Amino acid sequence: MISRRNIRIKVMQSLYTVATMDTLQTDESKAKCVNILNEKLNRSLDLFVTTILYILKVAQYAERNAQLNQSKLIPTDDELQNNTKIAGNLFLWQILSNETFTEKVKSNHLEEQVNEDWIKKIFQQLQQSDLYKTYIKKKDRELKYDKKIMLFIWEQLMLKNEDLLEHFSDDLNGWDDDKDMIFMLVENFFKHNSTYNYLQLVSEEKLEYAQNLIRAVIEKDSIFQGIIEPKLRNWDPERVALIDTILLKMGICEFLYFPTIPTKVTINEYIEIAKVYSTPQSGQFVNGVLDNICKGFEAENKIRKTAHFKK
Repeated sequence: MISRRNIRIKVMQSLYTVATMDTLQTDESKAKCVNILNEKLNRSLDLFVTTILYILKVAQYAERNAQLNQSKLIPTDDELQNNTKIAGNLFLWQILSNETFTEKVKSNHLEEQVNEDWIKKIFQQLQQSDLYKTYIKKKDRELKYDKKIMLFIWEQLMLKNEDLLEHFSDDLNGWDDDKDMIFMLVENFFKHNSTYNYLQLVSEEKLEYAQNLIRAVIEKDSIFQGIIEPKLRNWDPERVALIDTILLKMGICEFLYFPTIPTKVTINEYIEIAKVYSTPQSGQFVNGVLDNICKGFEAENKIRKTAHFKK
């Protein structure tokens, strides 16, 4: 499952897309924005599952490699020493036995996203590693060792391979936007893979939060703009970056309508998002304006927060 920060980023991107095409404050804009959000989340899920599929394909290539070697007219001694143990990896088959994984791969044609040349290259690197040589010599199977070799494929042979990551950037739509999130998801996957639902990236609770945030920002757009402008001091509202304006409106929305999210968490989250997605000065700008607005709301007793806090 993805974090609330990732959700906020997706909401911001969806609002930005709609704001550059339409005037906000319409039912059509709300529906369009929610659809864009859902498309972004589905694309992110595709990227995550495709990344997992790459890891599995590397392990499964052991069988393909054995078949190719056996078909040669004059195979070398090394080529005759085929070992397909990793193709029966327990961790691998836990994933392949998960119906949500196979359904996701099939329904979205994710096999087509996998580059076989890269699978072969990574497998050849795996064959040369000391960990793999030790792994195939073990007669018995243990899940922890099977998991360890799969994690090695990801962490050492894929994650550290700049050429492979560049290939992902070129060939996988949305990779550059989502790569940090994908890295986090894969890390979590290795901890909780047996219970993973590969058809759902976001819990119902977080999806409801995202959709409610979108709807409230669009419905209250002009009201929030009226709250922001007096706090801009020497800033010309027309010259404030659109992303910054959207982040401010999202922050105001959380102050007023999301009682389980502390104001400090809201401010810190939008500062960090502004630093990454807007101008170099945006983090400081968003901090100053949101803090000012928050203090004004607190003085007017407009903020109601509960004891059950969420990020």
